Amino acid sequence: MAFELKQSLKLTQQLLMTPQLQQAIKLLQLSRQELEQFVASQVAENPCLEEDAIESPEEAAQVERERERTEEQVISESIQQAGSLVDSTGGDNDGSELDWDALNRYQEQAPASSTAAKKVADEELPNYENIISKVGTLQEYLLAQIGELDFDDEELKIASFLIGNIDDRGYLTISIEELSESENLDQEQVDGILDTIQRLDPNGVGARDLKECLHLQLRNSHLKNGVVERIVENHLRELENRNFAAIAKAMQISLEEVLDNVHIIADLEPVPGRQFGANDAQYITPDVYVFKLGGEWVVNLNEDGLPKLRVSDFYSTMMSDKKSKGDDKNYVAEKMKAAEWLIKSIRQRQRTIFRVTESIVKRQRDFFESGVEYLKPMILKDVAEDISMHESTISRVTNNKYVHTPRGVFELKYFFNSSVSRADGQDMASESVKRMISELVKVEDARKPLSDQRIVEILEERGIQLARRTVAKYREQLQILPSSKRKKYF
Repeated sequence: MAFELKQSLKLTQQLLMTPQLQQAIKLLQLSRQELEQFVASQVAENPCLEEDAIESPEEAAQVERERERTEEQVISESIQQAGSLVDSTGGDNDGSELDWDALNRYQEQAPASSTAAKKVADEELPNYENIISKVGTLQEYLLAQIGELDFDDEELKIASFLIGNIDDRGYLTISIEELSESENLDQEQVDGILDTIQRLDPNGVGARDLKECLHLQLRNSHLKNGVVERIVENHLRELENRNFAAIAKAMQISLEEVLDNVHIIADLEPVPGRQFGANDAQYITPDVYVFKLGGEWVVNLNEDGLPKLRVSDFYSTMMSDKKSKGDDKNYVAEKMKAAEWLIKSIRQRQRTIFRVTESIVKRQRDFFESGVEYLKPMILKDVAEDISMHESTISRVTNNKYVHTPRGVFELKYFFNSSVSRADGQDMASESVKRMISELVKVEDARKPLSDQRIVEILEERGIQLARRTVAKYREQLQILPSSKRKKYF
C-alpha cells in the first residue's frame, strides 16, 4: 500500500453565521422589554451610538404641533405613508435592499396615533405614583408584625430565620428539627415562636402542609368543631375528589352534615400568601396596533419607548479626519460598524413585525370583524409564503410579540391554529372550538355539569366532529376541571 499527497480544488456553498446575522436573528426573537434593555445596554457600551434627541427649538415646536393634531388626521397620514411604503418595498419579494427612508418616514408617524389621543387625558389624571401603592412582600409583612411583639433579640433572630424560610405561598419550607440543628437553637423555643407566627395575619401562614394550613385557619377563626376537624384530618383526598358520599359513609353521618362542614372548608384559603402575589403582575406593551378606519384595517407599529438611534457625529468626523490613525481609529471604525448594523437590524426587525402583522390581518379579517368564533385555521407556512420569508423567521417574530386590537391584546402566536373538521366540509380553528367549550361550561347547570362525552354530542349537533379525548385535551388547556370536580352540592 502506497501513500501520496495531492492538492485539489473544491467549490462548495456554505452559509456562514456572521456576527451581524446572529445579531439580527437575536433581535427578532427579543420581546419588546428585552429589546429596550438591549438597546440601552448597547448605547452605554458603544460610544459611537447615541439617541437621536431633538436639539433645536424649531424641531421641538414641530413635534408639539404634530402632537396637537387630531387622531384622525394622524391615522389618515399613516395610511398614506403605509401605502407608499408597500409600493416601494412590498411587491417585489426579491430580497433586495429595503427602502429605509420610506420606512423611517412611516415609523415617525406611527407613535403619534398611539400617543396623541391620550395626551390630554393623561394630563387630567393624577400622578400614577400617588394613587398606586406597592404591596410589600409576605416576608416584610410578617416581620413588621413580629416587630410589634415583645420579643427579645434572641427570639427576634429565631423569628427572622423562620420567616425567611416561608415561601411566597405562605408555607414553611424547613423543618423545625433542621433549623434547630443548623442554627444550634432550642427546639422547644423554636416551636413556641413558630406557633406565634402561625397566629399572625394572613390566616394559616407558617403551615408545613395543606392539612396544617386548614387546621390553623379553623383554630384562629374559631370555626373548629369535631366534624370539620375530622374531615380535614382524615378525608382530604375524598374532599379533593368531591366524594362527599364516601366521607359521610366513613364518618357515619348524614350527607347534609358533611356538606354543611364542607361549606366551612370551602371558605378557607389554601394559599395564605396569595394576596401578596400581586407584585408579580406582568404588564404588556403591544408591539403593534391594529384598528379600523374607513372600512379598512390599518396596522401601526408602536415606537413609543424605543429610542431613535444614530451614529455619533463626533466620531463620524473623527473617521473622516485623515490625521486620525492607529489603534484609536481602528477601534472607532469597529464601533461605528457595530452601531450601523444595530440600527439596520432594529429597522429590519420592525419592518418584519409590520409585514407579518399585515399578513395576519389580511388572513384573519373575519376575526377582527366578528370575533374569535370566526378565527380561521392558519399555520406559520401560510404567512411565510405570503411574505416570502422562512417559517423559522415567522416563528421568531411572533414569539413574545403582542398586538393591540379592538378585541383586546393578543400574542401574535394566538392567530396560528390547527384546523378542526366540520360536517359541511369547512375547517374551523381549534381556538374557536375551545371558545365554544368554555362558553358551554359557563352556562351549564352546576349541579349537573357537562361531561366530556356530552360536550362531544353538543358540538356534533353544531356540525363539529371531535373525539372525546380531544375535548378532554382542550378542556385541560383551558384549565377547566372534569365534570366530577365541577359539580356543586351547595
